[in-house]
Amino acid sequence: MRVLGIETSCDETGIAVYDGDKGLLSHVLYSQIPLHADYGGVVPELASRDHVKKTLPLIKQALAQAGLNAADIDGVAYTAGPGLAGALLVGATIGRSLAYAWQKPALAVHHMEGHLLAPMLEDNPPPFPFLALLVSGGHTQLVGVEGIGRYELLGESIDDAAGEAFDKTAKLMGLDYPGGPLLAKLALTGDSKKYKFPRPMTDRPGLDFSFSGLKTSAANVIAKEGSSEQVQADIAASFQQAVVDTLVIKCERALEQTGYQRLVIAGGVSANISLRQQLEVLLQRRGGAVYYPRKEFCTDNGAMIAFAGYQRLRAGQQQDLTIGVTPRWPMQELVPV
Repeated sequence: MRVLGIETSCDETGIAVYDGDKGLLSHVLYSQIPLHADYGGVVPELASRDHVKKTLPLIKQALAQAGLNAADIDGVAYTAGPGLAGALLVGATIGRSLAYAWQKPALAVHHMEGHLLAPMLEDNPPPFPFLALLVSGGHTQLVGVEGIGRYELLGESIDDAAGEAFDKTAKLMGLDYPGGPLLAKLALTGDSKKYKFPRPMTDRPGLDFSFSGLKTSAANVIAKEGSSEQVQADIAASFQQAVVDTLVIKCERALEQTGYQRLVIAGGVSANISLRQQLEVLLQRRGGAVYYPRKEFCTDNGAMIAFAGYQRLRAGQQQDLTIGVTPRWPMQELVPV
């Protein structure tokens, strides 16, 4: 079975073709970063309009890259949520319409399930069961995973997501958009022990997160200490360490609670080098293993949607002719495969 995957949940247009026998045949990605940079963040209406312009040309490019045409596609998968409503509707409308025109089944894919399954595109995929840390600009969640569609939400952020805290703190420091990766790069030259930031909600039981207070603490230091190059590097390193420590502490608690020996990290922040290194140390100490996708599949992409769609389409799941999206969509609502 060959599945065309379409990702348009926010500010990246991702298209891919996945083959159940041969694996990933093609994937193309267009980023809207230059479009939104002048505004310091994503402008939903501009994002939607740009998806309208880019999605069909990228589909043609992905098919050509794979050496296929419409007749070779056995199903179409598109992101239906969570995400920006207008952006989601572009991908859903195009994906459902193509499936109807090609007389192929269509499937609405959950964006975070795509991220969760992205490490399975690698040569050493994680076997079930495992703990998943989904950490991005919009989500920070700990999920117990027994199988595809068998998810238990163990903890999540009650305010800002970790990636959102990175971006907002970077903006306070005057870094360009998107600031999170720039802050992480700046942290490489800083002293992570220079400033003492809180590790939110680690002094109490539970697996939920909170990053808004940490961001406020960083804002106070930024306002007080100035903006010299070394001060900024030290703030970036200290802030990053506080986020990473918080995530690692919560992951260890969740591993102890569930008894799992495998950890998957996925989402944009999973590309953070410091986070990867410290989670690897944690799992090695516990005799377990950590899995993550290659960096190009950490951020939003069509490959993860094509793969997630393939898993469900081959199990016989598909959508009716209704075109709909779910901007807020709890992953626990998904049915098992």
